[in-house]
Amino acid sequence: MKKQPRNILRYLSDQFLGSFTGFVIGIWASSIVSHFFAARSIKNLWGLTSRKTVVDKQTFTMLEWLASAIVGYVVFELVLKMMKDHLLPRVAIIRFRFLRLMIRTGWHIRLRDLGNRDESIMQELP
Repeated sequence: MKKQPRNILRYLSDQFLGSFTGFVIGIWASSIVSHFFAARSIKNLWGLTSRKTVVDKQTFTMLEWLASAIVGYVVFELVLKMMKDHLLPRVAIIRFRFLRLMIRTGWHIRLRDLGNRDESIMQELP
């Protein structure tokens, strides 16, 4: 039963990190569309002074949306795969090394005593 909250927290953190990264890269991808295309407007005299490919406003909006959705999704999946393949095994090794360091230096005894002291204080309170 203790394993389930860890799995839920790991799932939520994976989803948050993947979604956030995908969102940021998706926003970046929509700015890339504006680098190559321009919408017809009064700023560029309806495309006469623009050096970019000129499209109408609806097409420009659709290109931005598609670029951000596709690139964001691909980055989301790549981040999740990278985390599962590369990061999680390393986290387990680091956690194991940290626990061995705690045992070697005696921190586990101090932490256990600290926890026991907190429990005894809580029992004394009315």
